[in-house]
Amino acid sequence: MALLAPVLLPQAIWVASRAMRLPEAAGPRSGILGPAPGLRVLIVGDSSAAGVGVDHQTDALAGRLVHHLGAGHGLSWSLEAKSGWTSRQACHALEQLAPAAVDLAVIAVGVNDVKNGVHITKWRRNYATILDTLRRRHGATCCVASGVPPLGAFPLLPPPLRGVLGARASRFDAVLANLCRDTPTALQLPFDAPVDTAQMAQDGFHPGAPVYDIWAGKVVEAARGHAPHLFSPPCRQ
Repeated sequence: MALLAPVLLPQAIWVASRAMRLPEAAGPRSGILGPAPGLRVLIVGDSSAAGVGVDHQTDALAGRLVHHLGAGHGLSWSLEAKSGWTSRQACHALEQLAPAAVDLAVIAVGVNDVKNGVHITKWRRNYATILDTLRRRHGATCCVASGVPPLGAFPLLPPPLRGVLGARASRFDAVLANLCRDTPTALQLPFDAPVDTAQMAQDGFHPGAPVYDIWAGKVVEAARGHAPHLFSPPCRQ
């Protein structure tokens, strides 16, 4: 990293100056679907959780989760996300959020930690606090931690920056997997699908609508396997 710094820093500045700035998806960030009692869902994270890359929340992660979860279930949901959030900022937002009963939490954070140079030890500590806060403060019994995307496959990034960030993302993802294995309420959802540029947003960095839909479907599948009791009516006592 030190040897490559004279190359990486100008590349990073160049990418930042030329990157297309896409807005967060428009639309409601909370809602209720169907009869109560229902499954209570909280989505928290960075720009991908906020729906950057699509126009409306119905096509973003939150909207697709509502679509996949809503069939046959009552559902209440809330989204706490903002472009640029690192694990520390997501953690702070959860600690400031009024305590609320949550069954399923979906987390999407990590890319900004990777590219902003957050130390991997601090990343693990922040993420552990996120999981603990979701359980202790919000009662989440199932936390789906979305894997750190493979930045080495993102078309926006030029080499060698792409390779360096890709390797760093891989290490962060391995730490996340280990953390989730040690946390009974959490599971990691690996980012194991090949990156298809045709399904990404215009900026070459964020998900497009097809990716959000696939992602949401995998979250639901993983949550059903990890916490089947949440999907057996009634969702809770």
